[in-house]
Amino acid sequence: MAIQNFKGKLALVTGASRGIGAATAEALAREGAHVILTARTAGALEEIEDRIHAAGGSATIAPMDLTASDSIARLADAIGGRWPALDFLVLNAGMLGSLTPVAQIDGKEFGKVLTLNLVAQQALIAAFDPMLRKSEAGRLIAITSSVGMKPRAYWGAYGASKAAFETLVLAYGDEIANLSPVRTAIVNPGPTATKMRAKAYPGEDPATIKQPAVVGDAIVELLKTDFETGHRIDVEG
Repeated sequence: MAIQNFKGKLALVTGASRGIGAATAEALAREGAHVILTARTAGALEEIEDRIHAAGGSATIAPMDLTASDSIARLADAIGGRWPALDFLVLNAGMLGSLTPVAQIDGKEFGKVLTLNLVAQQALIAAFDPMLRKSEAGRLIAITSSVGMKPRAYWGAYGASKAAFETLVLAYGDEIANLSPVRTAIVNPGPTATKMRAKAYPGEDPATIKQPAVVGDAIVELLKTDFETGHRIDVEG
């Protein structure tokens, strides 16, 4: 089912305080969706919320650490108590960690990467599955990285977390494809001027790569199409 009108739709975007998450939230709001923005930094979320409202959109912020023990369950209870269904779930929050040889990966840091990039993502899917199923066309968008499919030296920890994340999302999509209208898609943003990218490539000029708004717009355009579950796009630009 193609979705051309986002008015009355509810979206939840994680990692929405900056970069791709913020750009996606703003793009969804411009199309008329009410967007719930979550991230750890309340001040940054408030700035995005203010920009959305100034542009005539509608948003609600929910500052929280997705790795805290009961944060996702509390978020789902709060949203489920106010809205009947969730139309768009954009899983964008992630942690890069250190770029280091596999033999030198710090176990404690690796655990943090996996907790946010994988364990918390499964918890989000589980918590919001009932609300996605109540939508007439629920959509889950997973933000990934090329290193999840094509391993690269020194990117083992982050790449492994993204490969596992993709497997999780694709399995979920297969499980519900014949049971509900919910569809899943994986989006690889490619080189984008974000804080995470700057950490990985400190000498790169951000003006030479695409801005997060390009990715946000691409996600909105994808959501307007009647894609099959498991669909994957690489954002050019």
